[in-house]
Amino acid sequence: MTEVGWRTLMLATQAGNVAAYRQLLTEVGPWLKRYYRNRLPTSMADDAVQDALMAMHQKRHTYDPAQPFIPWLAAIARHKWIDRLRAMKTRATEELPNDLAVLDHGEAVTSARSIELLLAKLKPAQAEAIRLVKLEGLSIEEASARTRQTQSLVKINIYRGLGRLSAMVRSSTDEF
Repeated sequence: MTEVGWRTLMLATQAGNVAAYRQLLTEVGPWLKRYYRNRLPTSMADDAVQDALMAMHQKRHTYDPAQPFIPWLAAIARHKWIDRLRAMKTRATEELPNDLAVLDHGEAVTSARSIELLLAKLKPAQAEAIRLVKLEGLSIEEASARTRQTQSLVKINIYRGLGRLSAMVRSSTDEF
């Protein structure tokens, strides 16, 4: 859904349309999940989403129809994120033992570097589409909005880019 679609649903919600309100909550949920997944520990993200949805419910009458919807939603999400961070600060922590094993991140770093080297060999539009959808987890619609490409073009760029990447990896396994 887009800004216009969510704004339309919110206006219908304020007018008392229950079905529009259910649809709005269903559609903003995944957006909130992505927002918190990148900012909070995984165990806290779902609770933060629920807190934000509750705050949205309680504050829905404060939405100004003359203003964009997404910044209003983002402000609520940000305030709930800050609340979660404050709660983490006051929570008692356990002292870590001195003999705690630390995982080697070398393989992950090497893999990430290899992916970046491969993506650099693609056309910029293909690399960006793959990076946004496959690596960052954006939807086709979100990647389309960010890149200003049609959704079909984003899909084509991903398909062709992945095909080229596959051919590059098959042809030279020693290079990376």
